Amino acid sequence: MFFDNVVVAGVVTVGLMLVFFAGFGLFIWKDSQKRK
Repeated sequence: MFFDNVVVAGVVTVGLMLVFFAGFGLFIWKDSQKRK
C-alpha cells in the first residue's frame, strides 16, 4: 500500500510539472506570436 501511495504521488507530481511547463511554454509562445 505504501508503494502504491508513493507511485501515485510521483505520477501526480510529474503530471503537475508537465501541465505547468506546458502552460508556461504556451503562454510564452502566444506572447511571442503577439509581438510579431
